Amino acid sequence: MRGRWSGLLPGVARLAAELDISPATVQIALRQLEDEGLLSGRGCGRSRAINQPRDVRQALRVGILLHDMPLDEQPQTSQVIFQIQHDLEAAGHKVFFSTQTQVRLAFDVGRITRYIGANPADAWIVVGGSRGLLEWFARQTLPCMALYGRTDGLPIARTGPDKMDAYLAATRTLLALGHRRIVLINSRSRRVPVPGNVEQASLDLLTACGISVGNYHLPDWEETPKGFFVLLETLFRHTPPTALIIEQTARVIAAVQFLAQRGIQVPGQVSLVCADYDSTLDWCHTSIAHIRWDNDPIIRRIVRWVAAVEKGRADHKTINYRAEFIPGGSVGRVPDATR
Repeated sequence: MRGRWSGLLPGVARLAAELDISPATVQIALRQLEDEGLLSGRGCGRSRAINQPRDVRQALRVGILLHDMPLDEQPQTSQVIFQIQHDLEAAGHKVFFSTQTQVRLAFDVGRITRYIGANPADAWIVVGGSRGLLEWFARQTLPCMALYGRTDGLPIARTGPDKMDAYLAATRTLLALGHRRIVLINSRSRRVPVPGNVEQASLDLLTACGISVGNYHLPDWEETPKGFFVLLETLFRHTPPTALIIEQTARVIAAVQFLAQRGIQVPGQVSLVCADYDSTLDWCHTSIAHIRWDNDPIIRRIVRWVAAVEKGRADHKTINYRAEFIPGGSVGRVPDATR
């Protein structure tokens, strides 16, 4: 009924193995389905044909295009994605993950779209899509939902946290504590081709406070572990920042290790804010200031969007959910020597 099989039904042995029941039980079920007219026998040794009623809906094949891998290094994102997969499959849809990611394909729109063409789906969920990729999807008839990503002005559905107020609250907190060398370390999709709305609002706030803003405050970097290390080495070589606002918990943990190896104290010499949240932060004895939001409405929004696609309804709405800044022990007053 969910459209898991169509055309011809698999054989008894495969069904028994896939459903983890005995072949005898499968045979009984098949005879019952034939009696009800849902299956038609095609002769000895041949697969039965499925006679699906016209009013039975067909399951959608939904692809999830990942930003980066592996997911186990992104607890917050992986929790959301796996719950989306579970809920969509519970609704009868078929979900698969991309074997390539935007980072692995170097954010090359041509390479990514060729991959999409070679892996057909009825709908795509794009995680943290670059602006160029989302512009491409906006020109297609292929349904797409942007989970995070920059869709301003594009006729494409989008959901995720609204971090604007939270970012500004974090920036104001740091400014009030005397920080001026505040650096935002965000993904490429949040920097290119121009800063995102949230990032630009934070930079504008620094400018309003008399700070001459440049690439130092929103640096470009290679989005790899090695690239992140090189970025930190560069930042702390000559004019060390007094505060870092870092996207993704894994990068915050990597930054803490980097600072500890060099004897740089948090928050004594540098303050840290994590622009995401996952339960890993709860294990930190000195609490990490972070940005938090509720994932449940985001997951429900995506499931509703897929249901609309299934019914042939266009849904291009952007529905975001408020995030908040949670202060923590990783934020302190700027050291006197750097005022």
